[in-house]
Amino acid sequence: MILVMTMLVVAVSLIAPNLAGFVRARSLDSEARRLVAMMNAGKARAVSEGMPTVLWIDEKNKSYGLEAETPAQKTDPDAEKFPVDENVAIAVMNLSGSGTMFNNLPAIRFLADGTVDENSPQTVKLTGSGGGALWLLESADRTGYEISDSDKL
Repeated sequence: MILVMTMLVVAVSLIAPNLAGFVRARSLDSEARRLVAMMNAGKARAVSEGMPTVLWIDEKNKSYGLEAETPAQKTDPDAEKFPVDENVAIAVMNLSGSGTMFNNLPAIRFLADGTVDENSPQTVKLTGSGGGALWLLESADRTGYEISDSDKL
């Protein structure tokens, strides 16, 4: 019985580091997919309501959210906010220089025709705590974003 317990302890000690790396990698993939789903929801909402919708990203506070652009001094009752996974860092990269801002935060603006505003960031980088990275790249037809594991922009 002691021999079996010893073998189990050795097996677990060998497997545990690999399992932790697997969990961190899944966090990165899961966060990328959740962010793309929010982008798709923003696009769908902009089209259905006929009003631009923005997905803002707060790199410092590790959160992002979705809001309709409403007339001045009105808030969006359907606004959503999500925290970024603790094992993932988020960075907005706008290759053209100036970009779309919403409440002093970088934002992706979805227009009522289903396209992404030309001043919106072209790339969002998600970096996992294990060093891996995923990129959300604007599609060539400006209708959304795609997940890429390549750092070739």
